[in-house]
Amino acid sequence: MRIYALLMLLCCTISGFAQNTINNYKYVIVPEKFEFSKEVNQYGLNTIAKLLLEQKGFTAFVANEELPADLAANKCNALKAEVVQRKALFVTNLTLILKDCQGNIVYKGKEGKSREKEFGVAYNEALRDAFTSLNNEPYKYNGTTYTTQQVTAVAPVATPAPVAAPTASAPAPTPAAPEVKEAAGTLYAQATANGFQLIDTTPKKVLTMLKTSVPDYFIADNGANNGIVLKKGGEWYFEYYKDSKLISEKLLIKF
Repeated sequence: MRIYALLMLLCCTISGFAQNTINNYKYVIVPEKFEFSKEVNQYGLNTIAKLLLEQKGFTAFVANEELPADLAANKCNALKAEVVQRKALFVTNLTLILKDCQGNIVYKGKEGKSREKEFGVAYNEALRDAFTSLNNEPYKYNGTTYTTQQVTAVAPVATPAPVAAPTASAPAPTPAAPEVKEAAGTLYAQATANGFQLIDTTPKKVLTMLKTSVPDYFIADNGANNGIVLKKGGEWYFEYYKDSKLISEKLLIKF
């Protein structure tokens, strides 16, 4: 009888893991830097990946952000987002993979492609293409919460303990405020094939802005830092990381 009970428990455990889908997860953690990247948030890819995951319905965090209490206590309640590159001549190939805390692949999307020559544009286009298959995957969080017992080996059959009443999860905290820098002066936007370039009154090119699939959201490069330009509260900001610190420069742009 005990052997029968043990076999039943083993079957239920295997069945539970076989049904491990993205619907079991509320959270996704995006790394600060993908393995193929040379620097943190290069071309704004990590920020864009977080944004696309949030558009899908996940609550997403970049790895350096403060996490809510239930996730900080158990990282197995989140999927880890990976974007991998397959190198090829004249084509940028990226694939989105979502893994659980044990490294098991829960979701793998199609290979996104771009034949653009400019690196920033190519990586952005390939990333957005890679995410299109995720858009076709039904997702609705089912309330699953992973515990230590669920991710360890099967233990001997024992009398189940009374289940405690569930407690409300702590609300997700607001990410730490960036270091804000005031605008140095008015910049003038000149249209390019893939976005805009900003020039000052010298005139000298100050910033390159590349279009993304999100309105008022650009991949940006000032020659020293890669980041994003976005509109918040009716004002423009150039945000990037420097020495692991998030910097937000206010921009006065005249289009």
